[in-house]
Amino acid sequence: MGEDDEETTESFYGKVVELKALVAYQDNSIVSRSLVDADAGTITLFAFDRNQGLSEHITPYDALVHILDGEAEVIISNKPHRLKEGEALIIPANELHALKAPTKFKMSLTMIKH
Repeated sequence: MGEDDEETTESFYGKVVELKALVAYQDNSIVSRSLVDADAGTITLFAFDRNQGLSEHITPYDALVHILDGEAEVIISNKPHRLKEGEALIIPANELHALKAPTKFKMSLTMIKH
């Protein structure tokens, strides 16, 4: 990712950025990059290589998943949702959920603390 790796969260404030350019794919990996980590919530970018995923889990926060590139499968309480670039889904707090990468994809995850 080059010079962008050196930028801090604050360096993005008040600037127009292309989110999907701020995180790069890596073979057989999930890459993450935190943009905001505050008391009220977080914003994190992810790049999932094909066939990677997050196993079922529960969080006490509402979470907005916004697909920036590729396609993802988000499973909420055993119900699968297929999302493609530009689409978003809110995962309610305290709901069992998982993510799968049928193709490689990038997403922004915004978690709101209650």
